[in-house]
Amino acid sequence: QVVLVESGGKWVQTGGSLTLSCTASERTESSYAIGWFRQAPGKEREFVAGLNRSGRTVDYADFARGRFFLWRESSKNTVYLQMDNLRPEDTADYYCGATTWYAGSRDHSRYEIWGQGTPVTVSS
Repeated sequence: QVVLVESGGKWVQTGGSLTLSCTASERTESSYAIGWFRQAPGKEREFVAGLNRSGRTVDYADFARGRFFLWRESSKNTVYLQMDNLRPEDTADYYCGATTWYAGSRDHSRYEIWGQGTPVTVSS
């Protein structure tokens, strides 16, 4: 089974940028769609951005569109999430998940595999 490892989370000042990485233990192209989710304390896990199995379609949550950018580096089995103009409300644990659903999904319950998460804190 594929293992996902997230990294890159840390404290960042309001308005700053951060790039998170989701590295898979094996090639996921064509086999899995990858999604980034986040979960703040006391809140549900929410969709941030996702890449379908072909890697050709990226979906963004409304709050992420225009500020966040997702891309894949196939040679490294890694999907990145660049986050710009960060706000305090972006503070959360960020997770990547893998699903065999071709288009991916905004529903976290459809993801079969999860990483351990990486924490992001945004404050001034």
